Amino acid sequence: MIILDNVILRRGTKVLLDGASATLNPGEKVGLVGRNGAGKSTLFALLNGSLHEDGGSFSMPRQWRLAQVAQHMPETDEPATGFVIAGDTRLMEARAALARAEEVHAQAPDDAEAGMALAQAYTDLADAGEHDAAPRAQALILGLGFQVHELEQPVNSFSGGWRMRLQLARALMCPSDLLLLDEPTNHLDLDALVWLESWLQKYAGTMIVISHDREFLDAVTDVTLHIEHAKLTRYGGNYSKFEDMRALKLAQQQAAYARQQDKIAHLQKFIDRFKAKASKAKQAQSRVKALERMEKVAPLLAEADFSFEFKEPASLPNPMLSVQDACFGYAQEDAGPKVILSGVNRSVLAGQRIGILGANGRGKSTFVKTIAHDLPLVSGTVTEGKGLAIGYFAQQELDVLHEASNPLEHMVRLARELGAAAPGRSSEQDLRGFLGSFNFSGDMVKQPVGTMSGGEKARLVLAMMVWQRPNLLLLDEPTNHLDLATREALAVALNEFEGTLMLVSHDRALLRSVCDEFWLVGGGAVSDFDGDLDDYQRYLLNEARKQRERARLETAADKAPPPAAPAAAPVAPADPRTERQRQARERQQTAEQAKPLRKELAQVDARLAAAGTERDALHGRLAEALPPAELAEAGRRLKQLEAEIAGLEERWLVLSEQLEALAG
Repeated sequence: MIILDNVILRRGTKVLLDGASATLNPGEKVGLVGRNGAGKSTLFALLNGSLHEDGGSFSMPRQWRLAQVAQHMPETDEPATGFVIAGDTRLMEARAALARAEEVHAQAPDDAEAGMALAQAYTDLADAGEHDAAPRAQALILGLGFQVHELEQPVNSFSGGWRMRLQLARALMCPSDLLLLDEPTNHLDLDALVWLESWLQKYAGTMIVISHDREFLDAVTDVTLHIEHAKLTRYGGNYSKFEDMRALKLAQQQAAYARQQDKIAHLQKFIDRFKAKASKAKQAQSRVKALERMEKVAPLLAEADFSFEFKEPASLPNPMLSVQDACFGYAQEDAGPKVILSGVNRSVLAGQRIGILGANGRGKSTFVKTIAHDLPLVSGTVTEGKGLAIGYFAQQELDVLHEASNPLEHMVRLARELGAAAPGRSSEQDLRGFLGSFNFSGDMVKQPVGTMSGGEKARLVLAMMVWQRPNLLLLDEPTNHLDLATREALAVALNEFEGTLMLVSHDRALLRSVCDEFWLVGGGAVSDFDGDLDDYQRYLLNEARKQRERARLETAADKAPPPAAPAAAPVAPADPRTERQRQARERQQTAEQAKPLRKELAQVDARLAAAGTERDALHGRLAEALPPAELAEAGRRLKQLEAEIAGLEERWLVLSEQLEALAG
C-alpha cells in the first residue's frame, strides 16, 4: 500500500502539503482533486520519485512497477505501432536480454551456460507477450481515435495532440502496479474518452488520476483524495459521492462554528458586564480562561468561488442563422479547398441549445469556425438574422489572444473595435472593474497573457465574450483548461443565458446540463442525433468495436492473396426455366470456387492443431533439465511456432470471410 504520514512538501518557498496523511490500498482507483495550484502535480512528483518529502514519511512497495504519461512531445520517425510497443518495458527488457544471449551463444555455441541462458531468454520473451505485442498496441492506438491507415505512420507526422495520445497509449501498454494519470482527457474527444473509461475500468492495478472531468472521475474512481489547505482528506467513493460528503461535512462545520460563536458572544458579554465587580470577578476570570481554552472551530474560509453571468442580449433574431446547401472546409496550398462537410441544410433558432457531437477530424471545429467567420464558406450560403451578435470561444485560446498583451490591453482593444456598440462601458476604470469580476484584479490586469496558465487564458476569453453581450454563443471545447469549480460556474452561467448556444465539448457533465438537443457531425454531413448522451456513448462503443474488427480483417487481408473475382452476373432470364438453369450454374460456380478454399481451410485447421500440440510439448520440455544445446534449439523452435501460429490464425480468418462472402 501507499502510506503518507505527516508529509511536508514544498515547491520553492511555497508549502503545498503540511502534515498531510493518507493511506491508499492496492487495487484502488483514486481521484486526486483540489484547486489549481493546490499541489496535485507535486504529489505526483513524490509518487514517481522525482521529488522527495521535506518532512514526515512516504512509502510504497519497492517491487511496484510504475507507469505514467510522459509529458514531453515525442520527436521520432518511429512508426506509431513500434513507438507504443516500446512502452511495454517488460517486453523491451526481454528483447534486449534475448539479443545479449544470442550474441553470447553465437560466440560460444558449445558453452552450457550460454545455451541455458539462451533458452531462458526465449521463454522469458514468450512470457512477456512477444507474440501479441503488435495487436495489443494497435488496439490501444485505434481505441484512442487513430485510423487503421495511421498505424504505421511516423510519430512525427502527427500533430501535437495526436502525439500526446500516442504517449498515453504507450503508458497504457506498460505493465504496471501503479498508474499515474495527470489530465489524461485533455487531448481526447468524446469517442476516445468513452473508450479510455472502459479500458481503465478493467485495469487491475492501483490508479491515481488528476482530472477536471467529473463524469470521467465518476466512471473510473472509487476513492477521492482531496487536497485543501495543505492537507489530504480521503473520501470513500467517486467524485459525486465526494461532493455530497464534503457538502455535509462543511454544513456540519458551519453549524459547529455558529454554535461556538454564540457561546463566545455569551461568555464575552458576561466578562464585559461583571469584570469590574469584585463580587463577580472570580466568575468573570474563570470565563476568560474558558474563552482562552475553548477549541476554535475553524470558520469556513471557503475560497471565493468564481462566478459570472451573461448580460441579457440586446435582441434575439429568429432564426439566428440559416444554412442552405453549404460546403464547409479549409484552403490548401497549391490545391483547391478541402471539403469536410457538404450538402448542409440547417436552421438555428432563437433559444436553441445545441450540443455538437462527432469524432475529432470529422468537422466539428471547421463547422463552428465557419459560422464564426474564422473560415470562409466553401460554397452555399449562410444567412444571418438581423442583429446577430456572435460570441466565439476558440478551442485554442491563443487564436484570439496576443501573448505580449495583458488583460487590460485586450479589453481596451476590444472596446475600441466595438466603438459605439458599448457606450458607457469603455473607461479604463470600468474595464478594470469588469476584469475584477473574472478574478483579474490588482497586478494581474497588467500581466502578459504569455505568462498565464491555461485556465487564466480561458477566463480572459470568457470575459471578452461576455463583455460583447452576444446572442449566439459558439463554444469549441471551452473547458479544456478550467478546473472543476470554474466549469461549474460556466454551466450555471450558460443555463441562465437567454440567447442561443452551440457547444462542442467532451465534458459530458456540461453537455448534459446545458444542451437540449444534439447534432452529429460525421460522414461529411451534419444530422440530428436522436437520443441523449447515454445513447451516444453506446453508439460510440459499438462503432469502436466495428472499427477494431475492420482493422483486424484488413490486417489479415493484407497478408493473404486476393480472393477470386466473382463471375459476371448473366443477363436476366427470359423465362422461369432459364432462371432455374442460371441459378444452378451459379451454385455450381460457387461450389467450385469454394472447394479450394474449404480444402485450404481444412489444411490450416490441421496445421494449427499440430502446431498447437508441438508448442505445448515444447513448453513442457523447456521446464525440464535438458542439455544446453537442446534447450537453445527448443527455444528457437518455440519462437518459430509462435510466429507460424499467428500467421495461420490470420489466414484462417481470411478464408472464413471468403467462404461467408461466397455463401451470400
